[in-house]
Amino acid sequence: LELVEFGGGLVQAGGSLRLTCAASGRTINPYAMAWFRQAPGEEREFIAAVSRSGRATDYADSVKGRFTISRDNAKSTVFLQMNSLKPEETAAYYCAARATTVDSATYSGAVNYPYWGQGTQVTVSS
Repeated sequence: LELVEFGGGLVQAGGSLRLTCAASGRTINPYAMAWFRQAPGEEREFIAAVSRSGRATDYADSVKGRFTISRDNAKSTVFLQMNSLKPEETAAYYCAARATTVDSATYSGAVNYPYWGQGTQVTVSS
């Protein structure tokens, strides 16, 4: 499973961006999908996860109410809509996947995900 993220860029504080993760090599139906971010010198941070069907989601407290994760299994894509962005959210954003037999989104640790994209940079200016 190969993952490619795009949609990052430069945005002013309070603005919005929509990130896309495109999967290739196989369908994403059997995978829980997630987004993480990592700023220079920081650990990789969980942002959001979505279950295989898309019915279940989980978010970090810091992004609840502002970010929305969704997926389109027919197109093997995952999205992260980010609103009201803050300068401290400047980071490289990564898409991740893990195979799962249950329809759950409760996988918040980076160690749970064996498949990763190369990341897309998001810069939020103040």
